[in-house]
Amino acid sequence: MGDERLMVGYDSSDDAAVYRVSDEIAMIQTVDFFPPVVDDPFDFGQIAAANALSDVYAMGGEPKLAMNLLAFPSCLPLDAVGAILEGGASKVAEAGAVLAGGHSIEDKEPKYGLCVTGFAHPDRILANTGARVGDLLVLTKPLGTGILTTAAKVELLEEGEYRELVGVMAMLNRLAAQAAVAAGASACTDITGFGLLGHGKEMAQGSGCTLRLWAGQMPILGRTLEFARDGIIPAGAYRNREFAQGDVDMAPGVAREVADVLYDPQTAGGLLIAVPQPSGEALLRRLADEGVPAAAVGEVRPRGSHLVEVTE
Repeated sequence: MGDERLMVGYDSSDDAAVYRVSDEIAMIQTVDFFPPVVDDPFDFGQIAAANALSDVYAMGGEPKLAMNLLAFPSCLPLDAVGAILEGGASKVAEAGAVLAGGHSIEDKEPKYGLCVTGFAHPDRILANTGARVGDLLVLTKPLGTGILTTAAKVELLEEGEYRELVGVMAMLNRLAAQAAVAAGASACTDITGFGLLGHGKEMAQGSGCTLRLWAGQMPILGRTLEFARDGIIPAGAYRNREFAQGDVDMAPGVAREVADVLYDPQTAGGLLIAVPQPSGEALLRRLADEGVPAAAVGEVRPRGSHLVEVTE
Protein backbone atom coordinates (compact mmCIF):
# COMPACT_ATOMS: atom_id res chain seq x y z
CA MET A 1 0.00 0.00 0.00
CA GLY A 2 1.13 3.53 -0.68
CA ASP A 3 1.85 6.08 2.02
CA GLU A 4 0.14 9.43 1.49
CA ARG A 5 3.08 11.09 3.22
CA LEU A 6 5.30 10.15 0.27
CA MET A 7 5.08 13.32 -1.80
CA VAL A 8 7.54 12.32 -4.54
CA GLY A 9 8.62 8.75 -5.24
CA TYR A 10 10.10 6.75 -8.10
CA ASP A 11 7.10 6.98 -10.43
CA SER A 12 7.94 10.43 -11.86
CA SER A 13 11.69 9.95 -12.58
CA ASP A 14 12.35 12.88 -10.26
CA ASP A 15 15.68 13.80 -8.69
CA ALA A 16 14.98 12.66 -5.11
CA ALA A 17 12.30 11.19 -2.88
CA VAL A 18 10.26 13.56 -0.73
CA TYR A 19 8.46 12.51 2.47
CA ARG A 20 6.11 14.80 4.39
CA VAL A 21 7.21 14.76 8.03
CA SER A 22 4.69 17.38 9.16
CA ASP A 23 2.69 20.30 7.79
CA GLU A 24 5.85 22.39 8.02
CA ILE A 25 8.63 19.94 7.12
CA ALA A 26 9.28 17.74 4.09
CA MET A 27 12.34 15.48 4.08
CA ILE A 28 14.25 15.08 0.80
CA GLN A 29 16.36 11.94 0.37
CA THR A 30 18.82 11.05 -2.40
CA VAL A 31 21.91 8.96 -3.12
CA ASP A 32 24.39 9.29 -5.97
CA PHE A 33 27.91 8.01 -6.70
CA PHE A 34 30.04 7.23 -9.76
CA PRO A 35 33.60 6.48 -10.99
CA PRO A 36 36.13 9.30 -11.49
CA VAL A 37 35.44 11.78 -14.27
CA VAL A 38 38.78 13.56 -13.73
CA ASP A 39 42.21 12.33 -12.62
CA ASP A 40 42.77 14.58 -9.61
CA PRO A 41 41.27 12.86 -6.53
CA PHE A 42 40.38 16.09 -4.68
CA ASP A 43 38.63 17.47 -7.78
CA PHE A 44 36.79 14.17 -8.18
CA GLY A 45 35.59 14.30 -4.59
CA GLN A 46 34.29 17.84 -5.00
CA ILE A 47 32.49 17.07 -8.26
CA ALA A 48 30.88 13.87 -6.98
CA ALA A 49 29.68 15.62 -3.83
CA ALA A 50 28.30 18.60 -5.77
CA ASN A 51 26.47 16.18 -8.04
CA ALA A 52 24.82 14.36 -5.13
CA LEU A 53 23.91 17.57 -3.29
CA SER A 54 22.33 18.89 -6.48
CA ASP A 55 19.44 16.42 -6.23
CA VAL A 56 18.28 18.13 -3.04
CA TYR A 57 18.65 21.58 -4.60
CA ALA A 58 16.66 20.43 -7.64
CA MET A 59 13.73 19.72 -5.31
CA GLY A 60 13.95 23.22 -3.81
CA GLY A 61 15.49 22.01 -0.54
CA GLU A 62 18.54 22.63 1.62
CA PRO A 63 20.93 19.72 2.32
CA LYS A 64 21.40 19.10 6.05
CA LEU A 65 23.01 15.66 6.48
CA ALA A 66 25.36 13.68 4.23
CA MET A 67 27.09 10.32 4.42
CA ASN A 68 29.98 9.11 2.27
CA LEU A 69 29.76 6.22 -0.18
CA LEU A 70 33.24 5.07 -1.19
CA ALA A 71 34.61 2.13 -3.15
CA PHE A 72 38.33 1.81 -3.86
CA PRO A 73 40.89 -0.82 -4.90
CA SER A 74 43.53 -1.89 -2.41
CA CYS A 75 46.22 -0.58 -4.76
CA LEU A 76 44.94 3.00 -4.57
CA PRO A 77 47.30 5.07 -2.36
CA LEU A 78 45.74 6.12 0.92
CA ASP A 79 46.58 9.76 0.27
CA ALA A 80 44.44 9.59 -2.89
CA VAL A 81 41.57 8.09 -0.88
CA GLY A 82 41.98 10.86 1.67
CA ALA A 83 41.96 13.52 -1.06
CA ILE A 84 38.68 12.19 -2.48
CA LEU A 85 37.07 12.38 0.95
CA GLU A 86 38.54 15.82 1.60
CA GLY A 87 37.12 17.10 -1.67
CA GLY A 88 33.69 15.77 -0.82
CA ALA A 89 33.83 17.15 2.72
CA SER A 90 34.71 20.61 1.41
CA LYS A 91 31.54 20.72 -0.70
CA VAL A 92 29.33 19.39 2.09
CA ALA A 93 30.71 22.14 4.34
CA GLU A 94 30.12 24.76 1.64
CA ALA A 95 26.51 23.55 1.44
CA GLY A 96 26.12 24.11 5.18
CA ALA A 97 25.39 20.43 5.78
CA VAL A 98 26.86 17.96 8.27
CA LEU A 99 28.98 15.01 7.11
CA ALA A 100 28.34 12.05 9.41
CA GLY A 101 30.50 9.12 8.36
CA GLY A 102 29.41 6.69 5.69
CA HIS A 103 30.39 3.33 4.23
CA SER A 104 33.30 2.02 2.17
CA ILE A 105 34.05 -1.22 0.33
CA GLU A 106 36.91 -2.61 -1.72
CA ASP A 107 36.27 -2.58 -5.45
CA LYS A 108 38.28 -2.80 -8.67
CA GLU A 109 37.44 0.80 -9.66
CA PRO A 110 37.18 3.85 -7.40
CA LYS A 111 33.69 5.20 -6.90
CA TYR A 112 32.51 8.02 -4.66
CA GLY A 113 29.37 9.91 -3.80
CA LEU A 114 26.97 10.78 -1.03
CA CYS A 115 23.68 9.88 0.53
CA VAL A 116 22.08 13.24 1.31
CA THR A 117 19.11 14.30 3.41
CA GLY A 118 17.61 17.76 3.03
CA PHE A 119 14.53 19.64 4.09
CA ALA A 120 12.01 22.08 2.64
CA HIS A 121 8.52 23.33 3.36
CA PRO A 122 6.00 20.91 1.78
CA ASP A 123 4.36 23.77 -0.11
CA ARG A 124 7.65 24.82 -1.68
CA ILE A 125 8.86 21.50 -3.07
CA LEU A 126 9.97 21.73 -6.70
CA ALA A 127 9.29 18.63 -8.79
CA ASN A 128 9.90 17.92 -12.46
CA THR A 129 6.17 17.51 -13.08
CA GLY A 130 4.83 21.03 -12.54
CA ALA A 131 5.83 22.91 -15.70
CA ARG A 132 2.99 25.04 -17.09
CA VAL A 133 2.25 26.25 -20.58
CA GLY A 134 3.82 29.68 -21.03
CA ASP A 135 6.65 29.12 -18.55
CA LEU A 136 10.15 30.30 -19.43
CA LEU A 137 12.90 27.66 -19.25
CA VAL A 138 16.12 28.75 -17.55
CA LEU A 139 19.35 26.70 -17.49
CA THR A 140 21.84 27.59 -14.75
CA LYS A 141 25.09 26.02 -16.03
CA PRO A 142 26.61 25.71 -19.51
CA LEU A 143 26.54 22.36 -21.31
CA GLY A 144 29.41 20.19 -22.51
CA THR A 145 30.95 18.57 -19.44
CA GLY A 146 30.66 15.04 -20.84
CA ILE A 147 32.43 15.96 -24.06
CA LEU A 148 35.10 17.98 -22.25
CA THR A 149 35.87 15.27 -19.67
CA THR A 150 36.24 12.87 -22.59
CA ALA A 151 38.68 15.31 -24.19
CA ALA A 152 40.54 15.67 -20.89
CA LYS A 153 41.09 11.91 -20.68
CA VAL A 154 43.12 12.07 -23.91
CA GLU A 155 44.93 15.23 -22.75
CA LEU A 156 43.35 17.64 -25.22
CA LEU A 157 42.52 20.35 -22.67
CA GLU A 158 44.85 23.16 -21.64
CA GLU A 159 45.29 23.70 -17.90
CA GLY A 160 43.02 26.74 -17.91
CA GLU A 161 40.32 24.86 -19.79
CA TYR A 162 40.55 22.00 -17.33
CA ARG A 163 40.25 24.33 -14.33
CA GLU A 164 37.20 26.02 -15.90
CA LEU A 165 35.60 22.60 -16.45
CA VAL A 166 36.23 21.51 -12.87
CA GLY A 167 34.94 24.84 -11.57
CA VAL A 168 31.65 24.45 -13.42
CA MET A 169 31.13 20.85 -12.28
CA ALA A 170 32.07 21.60 -8.66
CA MET A 171 29.81 24.68 -8.43
CA LEU A 172 26.92 24.04 -6.07
CA ASN A 173 23.39 24.67 -7.33
CA ARG A 174 22.54 26.26 -3.99
CA LEU A 175 22.10 29.85 -5.17
CA ALA A 176 20.21 28.71 -8.27
CA ALA A 177 17.78 26.68 -6.17
CA GLN A 178 17.18 29.51 -3.71
CA ALA A 179 16.49 31.90 -6.57
CA ALA A 180 14.11 29.41 -8.23
CA VAL A 181 12.07 28.98 -5.05
CA ALA A 182 11.94 32.75 -4.50
CA ALA A 183 10.78 33.28 -8.09
CA GLY A 184 7.87 30.86 -7.66
CA ALA A 185 9.25 28.29 -10.11
CA SER A 186 6.71 25.78 -11.44
CA ALA A 187 9.13 22.89 -11.94
CA CYS A 188 12.81 22.05 -11.72
CA THR A 189 15.27 19.27 -12.46
CA ASP A 190 19.04 19.06 -12.55
CA ILE A 191 20.75 18.14 -15.80
CA THR A 192 22.95 15.10 -15.28
CA GLY A 193 23.46 11.73 -16.97
CA PHE A 194 20.52 11.80 -19.39
CA GLY A 195 21.60 15.15 -20.83
CA LEU A 196 19.40 18.18 -21.42
CA LEU A 197 17.12 16.36 -23.86
CA GLY A 198 16.71 13.29 -21.67
CA HIS A 199 15.86 15.25 -18.53
CA GLY A 200 13.78 17.69 -20.59
CA LYS A 201 11.79 14.76 -21.96
CA GLU A 202 11.06 13.59 -18.41
CA MET A 203 9.91 17.07 -17.37
CA ALA A 204 7.63 17.36 -20.39
CA GLN A 205 6.19 13.88 -19.90
CA GLY A 206 5.49 14.42 -16.21
CA SER A 207 4.01 17.86 -16.80
CA GLY A 208 1.80 16.94 -19.75
CA CYS A 209 3.37 19.54 -22.05
CA THR A 210 6.03 20.07 -24.69
CA LEU A 211 9.32 21.84 -24.05
CA ARG A 212 10.49 24.07 -26.89
CA LEU A 213 14.25 24.59 -26.66
CA TRP A 214 16.16 27.29 -28.51
CA ALA A 215 19.39 25.71 -29.77
CA GLY A 216 20.90 29.08 -30.61
CA GLN A 217 20.52 30.29 -27.01
CA MET A 218 22.24 27.34 -25.33
CA PRO A 219 25.21 28.20 -23.10
CA ILE A 220 28.03 25.85 -24.14
CA LEU A 221 31.45 25.47 -22.53
CA GLY A 222 34.67 26.46 -24.25
CA ARG A 223 35.76 24.16 -27.08
CA THR A 224 32.88 21.72 -26.68
CA LEU A 225 31.53 22.24 -30.21
CA GLU A 226 35.02 21.86 -31.69
CA PHE A 227 35.51 18.52 -29.97
CA ALA A 228 32.00 17.39 -30.92
CA ARG A 229 32.73 18.14 -34.58
CA ASP A 230 35.86 15.99 -34.23
CA GLY A 231 33.82 13.09 -32.86
CA ILE A 232 35.11 13.31 -29.29
CA ILE A 233 31.82 12.32 -27.72
CA PRO A 234 31.20 10.04 -24.72
CA ALA A 235 29.36 6.76 -25.22
CA GLY A 236 26.63 8.04 -22.89
CA ALA A 237 25.62 10.65 -25.48
CA TYR A 238 24.77 7.90 -27.97
CA ARG A 239 22.76 6.06 -25.33
CA ASN A 240 20.91 9.29 -24.51
CA ARG A 241 20.13 9.82 -28.19
CA GLU A 242 18.71 6.31 -28.40
CA PHE A 243 16.63 6.93 -25.25
CA ALA A 244 15.18 10.31 -26.21
CA GLN A 245 15.32 10.95 -29.94
CA GLY A 246 11.91 9.38 -30.67
CA ASP A 247 10.35 12.08 -28.49
CA VAL A 248 12.47 14.95 -29.86
CA ASP A 249 11.59 17.04 -32.92
CA MET A 250 14.97 18.42 -33.99
CA ALA A 251 14.78 21.29 -36.51
CA PRO A 252 16.72 20.47 -39.71
CA GLY A 253 18.86 23.59 -39.29
CA VAL A 254 20.31 22.55 -35.92
CA ALA A 255 23.94 21.55 -36.49
CA ARG A 256 24.86 17.97 -35.64
CA GLU A 257 27.48 19.06 -33.10
CA VAL A 258 24.91 21.21 -31.28
CA ALA A 259 22.50 18.28 -31.17
CA ASP A 260 25.32 16.15 -29.75
CA VAL A 261 25.77 18.67 -26.94
CA LEU A 262 22.06 18.55 -26.14
CA TYR A 263 22.35 14.76 -25.72
CA ASP A 264 25.69 15.00 -23.88
CA PRO A 265 25.57 13.40 -20.38
CA GLN A 266 26.39 16.07 -17.82
CA THR A 267 28.18 15.61 -14.52
CA ALA A 268 26.94 17.94 -11.76
CA GLY A 269 25.10 20.01 -14.36
CA GLY A 270 22.90 23.00 -13.76
CA LEU A 271 19.21 23.26 -12.96
CA LEU A 272 16.56 23.45 -15.66
CA ILE A 273 13.92 25.72 -14.15
CA ALA A 274 10.41 26.31 -15.49
CA VAL A 275 9.29 29.70 -14.21
CA PRO A 276 6.24 31.87 -15.02
CA GLN A 277 7.15 34.40 -17.73
CA PRO A 278 6.50 37.47 -15.52
CA SER A 279 9.12 36.21 -13.05
CA GLY A 280 11.63 35.03 -15.63
CA GLU A 281 13.56 38.26 -16.16
CA ALA A 282 13.80 38.91 -12.42
CA LEU A 283 15.11 35.38 -11.91
CA LEU A 284 17.77 35.86 -14.59
CA ARG A 285 18.85 39.20 -13.08
CA ARG A 286 19.15 37.69 -9.61
CA LEU A 287 21.18 34.76 -10.92
CA ALA A 288 23.49 37.12 -12.84
CA ASP A 289 23.98 39.27 -9.73
CA GLU A 290 24.95 36.16 -7.74
CA GLY A 291 27.43 34.94 -10.35
CA VAL A 292 25.33 32.04 -11.62
CA PRO A 293 25.89 31.61 -15.41
CA ALA A 294 22.21 31.21 -16.30
CA ALA A 295 20.44 31.64 -19.63
CA ALA A 296 16.90 31.50 -20.97
CA VAL A 297 16.89 28.42 -23.23
CA GLY A 298 13.25 27.80 -24.12
CA GLU A 299 9.59 27.84 -23.20
CA VAL A 300 6.81 25.47 -22.22
CA ARG A 301 4.21 24.81 -24.92
CA PRO A 302 0.96 22.81 -25.08
CA ARG A 303 1.55 19.08 -25.68
CA GLY A 304 2.33 18.54 -29.32
CA SER A 305 3.46 15.60 -31.42
CA HIS A 306 6.77 15.42 -29.53
CA LEU A 307 7.71 15.94 -25.89
CA VAL A 308 10.62 18.21 -26.86
CA GLU A 309 11.00 20.53 -29.84
CA VAL A 310 14.41 21.98 -30.68
CA THR A 311 14.41 25.09 -32.86
CA GLU A 312 17.36 26.94 -34.36
